[in-house]
Amino acid sequence: MKEMEFRTASAARGGLLFMKGVPGVALGDRAAVRDHRGRLRNGLVIRSSNDLVLVEVFEGTDGLDLERTWVRFLEEPFELPLSRELLGRVFNGVGRPLDGRPPLLSPLKRPVNGAPVNPAARAYPREFIQTGISAIDGMNSLVRGQKLPVFSGSGLPHNRLAAQIVRQARLPGEEGRFAVVFAAMGVSHSDARFFQEDFESSGVLGQVVMFVNLADDPPIERLILPRTALTAAEYLAYDLDLHVLVVMTDMTNYAEALREVATAKGDVPSRKGYPGYLYSDLAEVYERAGRIRERRGSVTMIPVVSMPSDDITHPIPDLTGYITEGQVVLARDLNARHVYPPVAVLPSLSRLMKDGIGRNYTRDDHPRVASQLFASYARALEVRNLAAIIGAEELTEGDRRYLAFADAFENRFVSQGETEDRTIFETLSIAWEVLSLLPAEELIRVSEEEIAGHHRFQPLSGEVHAA
Repeated sequence: MKEMEFRTASAARGGLLFMKGVPGVALGDRAAVRDHRGRLRNGLVIRSSNDLVLVEVFEGTDGLDLERTWVRFLEEPFELPLSRELLGRVFNGVGRPLDGRPPLLSPLKRPVNGAPVNPAARAYPREFIQTGISAIDGMNSLVRGQKLPVFSGSGLPHNRLAAQIVRQARLPGEEGRFAVVFAAMGVSHSDARFFQEDFESSGVLGQVVMFVNLADDPPIERLILPRTALTAAEYLAYDLDLHVLVVMTDMTNYAEALREVATAKGDVPSRKGYPGYLYSDLAEVYERAGRIRERRGSVTMIPVVSMPSDDITHPIPDLTGYITEGQVVLARDLNARHVYPPVAVLPSLSRLMKDGIGRNYTRDDHPRVASQLFASYARALEVRNLAAIIGAEELTEGDRRYLAFADAFENRFVSQGETEDRTIFETLSIAWEVLSLLPAEELIRVSEEEIAGHHRFQPLSGEVHAA
């Protein structure tokens, strides 16, 4: 059937092409769609029966004249050519160059859906990845092989944070074996330009592979883009032995495209109109991160999820939280007070942090310092709420110290410059600096030896704020 073209399209809507009278077509086969002007579009069979074949057209179905549209089924999965020349390149969702350079030519091609991994072959995620951002490195540490999403809201600087992580992320001691795959879905032209110019000007583009789908590109292309990006990441990790960080923004745009296609297919909707298989579909993407035994490379993932109406119980962040190992939450109130990055550390969590910090990874006191910062900041927020009711002048000396600690923690520890790249040792030094606003007897989660070595009790100075 490879040499046969069919002109039996009966309908086209939502990026889907409905074909009748096509026997022997397999689910997942690649298709070449030729329109009346002779231009080719990439397609993938997503439903096949004796009566109907449904083709997902990644460039969209706009402008197709059904009577003059020919479809050839290639009897092969959708594949991405792979070589070391991926690094430094910019592609669209189906792997076509967007940087004005020639297409990547390589005899090595692999299906974008990836190869199944035996769960017994997976290695436990370990080893600290430094992002240079104190709120992440100090209190929600990223571990090699982990999936750690960023939960954000509309208008919050998650794109700036994602770009900063790409510029600064490294595996201490193995910087030469570190690479980044950056996948942007449904972004504006200005955001896409910002990402590319930012990576070029900072000199990191040579270690980055970019896959970009713009907001005015066909939404259906967003469904294959993360799979294309992860195929590149797996090649870099398991063939070239690199440690690969995959940053994907924005998974909400991906899920919206999935809902649009599911509606066009006639699938039964579930929560908020998303298909019932949203969980398994997201898991197909997220679970491609990890480490494999006897392989030196690894795939670590930071997906950005924008929460509609700042609702963390929305299906997309909710299901993402079930699949991944924690979350970094951005707070609108911190952003309004010009704290960048506006990371709300209390609802944030890294479930694998304990396996990648401490002795032999970061510093021996790191786990206890992080625990003390959590406890002290939680207490400080209680005092801040009390001060908002009775006034700061009615607080005790100890409570006013907690207010001072909250201000210093947010403005000195959490907040940092957009180009400020802090080592983990600088982060821990700043942590002890803000903890020194509290008397030693309040620090019950660190050892006496650590207090003696790092705590320098500071007198209160200036005003403290109730909110």
